[in-house]
Amino acid sequence: QVQLVESGGGLVQPGGSLRLSCAASGNIFLIHTMGWYRQAPGKQRELVASMSHNGSTNYADSVKGRFTISRDNAKNTVSLRMNSLKFEDTDVYYCYLHMRAQTTWGQGTQVTVSS
Repeated sequence: QVQLVESGGGLVQPGGSLRLSCAASGNIFLIHTMGWYRQAPGKQRELVASMSHNGSTNYADSVKGRFTISRDNAKNTVSLRMNSLKFEDTDVYYCYLHMRAQTTWGQGTQVTVSS
């Protein structure tokens, strides 16, 4: 059983920065992908960024150049550095781990961009 614990959301002004972190525990195999989705009420969940076990990354076009995903494989953690935040980045952000055709989700952390 894999568990994910997220931290780091909050309230920030437009143009500000936040860092989200996610720690995975449990039986984690070497080959897996970790990353972040986000979802606003009434909308579909959207992939924000992901990083595979070998370091390859994928970003939503809307966050390219502003967000950076990183991992510490030894600690099974993934982080998302979010810079130049915009109003439209306001969402609940969910950490995920995809492994052996199964996806585990974190509980979600709220990010609010407001002046």
